[in-house]
Amino acid sequence: MATPITIARGDGIGPEIMDATLKILDASGAQLEYHEIQIGEQVYLKGISSGIEDSAWDLLRKTKVFLKAPITTPQGGGYKSLNVTTRKTLGLFANVRPCRSYHPFIDTRFPTMDLVIVRENEEDLYAGIEHRQTNEVYQCLKLISRPGTEKIIRYAFDYAVANGRKKVTCFSKDNIMKMTDGLFHKIFDDIGAEYPGIEKEHWIIDIGSAKLADSPEVFDVIVTENLYGDIISDIAAQVAGSVGIAGSSNIGVHAAMFEAIHGSAPRRAGQNLANPSGLLQGAILMLQHIGQGEAAARVENAWLKTIEDGYHTYDIYQDGTSKAKVGTKEFAAEVVARMGEKPKKFKEATYNPNAKPVQPYTYKRAAPQKKQLLGVDVFLEWPGEDVNELAAKVQAVANTATFELKMISNRGTKVWPEGQPETFKTDHWRCRFKAPDFKSEVPHAAVAEVLSKLASSGLDFIKCENLYLFDGEPGFTRSQGE
Repeated sequence: MATPITIARGDGIGPEIMDATLKILDASGAQLEYHEIQIGEQVYLKGISSGIEDSAWDLLRKTKVFLKAPITTPQGGGYKSLNVTTRKTLGLFANVRPCRSYHPFIDTRFPTMDLVIVRENEEDLYAGIEHRQTNEVYQCLKLISRPGTEKIIRYAFDYAVANGRKKVTCFSKDNIMKMTDGLFHKIFDDIGAEYPGIEKEHWIIDIGSAKLADSPEVFDVIVTENLYGDIISDIAAQVAGSVGIAGSSNIGVHAAMFEAIHGSAPRRAGQNLANPSGLLQGAILMLQHIGQGEAAARVENAWLKTIEDGYHTYDIYQDGTSKAKVGTKEFAAEVVARMGEKPKKFKEATYNPNAKPVQPYTYKRAAPQKKQLLGVDVFLEWPGEDVNELAAKVQAVANTATFELKMISNRGTKVWPEGQPETFKTDHWRCRFKAPDFKSEVPHAAVAEVLSKLASSGLDFIKCENLYLFDGEPGFTRSQGE
């Protein structure tokens, strides 16, 4: 029986590459039943700020499989990213992005490159929780959770085992973000110990990205956080030959979405120029996911044979290697014409009829740790520059029998007491209040008392963060210089 899937043609080049992809899928003999929804620009123009109609969610829940063409995400202000909304709403926690070389037919400096990036898909800075706090300072919250981290890291190791991969590399920035990225690295080490047959390594994201751009062949499976994964997967796809040929899967417990990794490229829309290969690669991953591996292999082999024979769209065309520069429709026709053929120089794509998708890990919540409130960070907007003047104002009105002012920082750097005169300061100040002994637990009412005193004095507090111990371990970090 045909497998029902939801499709969306998207914006920009989306409709063209979706038409091309569906033409190839139909020619492959894949057993698919298409159900189409509208998303993106057409829906925004109806006044629906989410970019997707409520009825579309019902269809996505029913089919559980979504093949999506690119959509346009407004930059800066405007609507939230529908891509992120779809991933988070449907719980698609794992974004899997294979990146391999197709040397010598697609130009690359790395002929043996063959890696997979497994990107956390629901949290990190992509939670999109932002606030303007003062005239000068804006905030974006980075959220890293234990459940989200455990799910993605275990998925990466299970993916490596299921696909015969030998090494899993973690990218993080835990030398700076000690708690959030520190948690990601620690859980990687803990879970990795359960997979003795897989080689493990960790790279700091900056030097790891440089190594990826310079020597991608040394990597196999990379697991990382949401923002880092978004950046490095584009780097990897580009050094492999072109962002236009990379697809991805978004995997969750209840549903899965498949797409190209590139955007909607509105400047190329309607010109019959776009390369449909990225969306087609996403469709190949989809066929594998729904158990139609034979059709997936037919599509991939026909695509490989087309690339071998030199029929290339403008983005991968190169004199001396390519035979013909073809448009979107013509490229799809060349793939269809080779359906059933196998590549001669590339390794033939094969399928295992008994293969099953990696089963997403269901997080099991651990017993809560003992949580003790020991202090509070209160953030103020204050337009002055003399931190000693601010400290005197705060101490005069806000020191209580429970809490007293211990430190003031500006943009994370300690400026009082004993700050350095060279430190630049904005109008955004963090005042750290602690109990005198900083050992005994205090009631929440003590925090409310500090805030009430600050408000009565006319000092403008804009947020607060409580300072906790969890089983005796600090749930907060020091300031720079503290």
